[in-house]
Amino acid sequence: MEKIRPEKIRINKYIASTGLTSRRGADELIQEGKVKVNGKIVKEPGMLITEKDIVFVDDKKIEVKGKKYYIFNKPPGYITAKSDPQGRKTIYDILPDFLKNLNSVGRLDKDSSGLLILTNDGEILQKLTHPSVKVAKIYKVTIEGKLTREELIKLENGIEIEEGKIAYAEVVVLEYIKGVSTLQATLYQGYNRQIRRMMEILGHPVKTLKRLAHASVNISGMERGQYRQLRPKEVSNLKDYLRKRENNPQA
Repeated sequence: MEKIRPEKIRINKYIASTGLTSRRGADELIQEGKVKVNGKIVKEPGMLITEKDIVFVDDKKIEVKGKKYYIFNKPPGYITAKSDPQGRKTIYDILPDFLKNLNSVGRLDKDSSGLLILTNDGEILQKLTHPSVKVAKIYKVTIEGKLTREELIKLENGIEIEEGKIAYAEVVVLEYIKGVSTLQATLYQGYNRQIRRMMEILGHPVKTLKRLAHASVNISGMERGQYRQLRPKEVSNLKDYLRKRENNPQA
């Protein structure tokens, strides 16, 4: 009978699968000499290990404890970081303890609300945030004033929000009432405060901003501050979505 060999996995992928960080983050940890396997410092991110090997990061043993996927309807007034040197309130101040080890996929600024995906799946986290995958994020936005046709074209063609950095947005005007426009904006980039900066340049400051969807996931029916675990079918749909985007990011 043929001997069964344990499955081998790259060390950076293994670290990402624990939810500690992304593969890119794992590569950085390895370059900094912070990763050990069976007591020896790892020098190559492509090193292959098996489930029998013992992995340490910063001299702390890490292991895969099962992948978790949650969504959270972030209320305004909280930042997305796990801690803040300025003492501002973070989402981890209001999330239950059993979710505090999960990482937020991307960020929403303090004044914004809406969908955040929380997971310990480093590989999914990396794919959802990597610019080459071009994952869609949909927002409901209210702004001061009324966008002209020319401004809508500028948003789609790209606006330089800082030197050498061009931001794009697909924007549909939903309504205009008493000097305030309600928009649906779709982004495939992840620049900091991207929509706010684009609208500010056009002279239409953002009043409210809420993320409605990220990839195949949405917060339909969820109240502010509510969280829930993704259903197995939703996780499967998310992975299918990412697979398709990786194979054809322009679709």
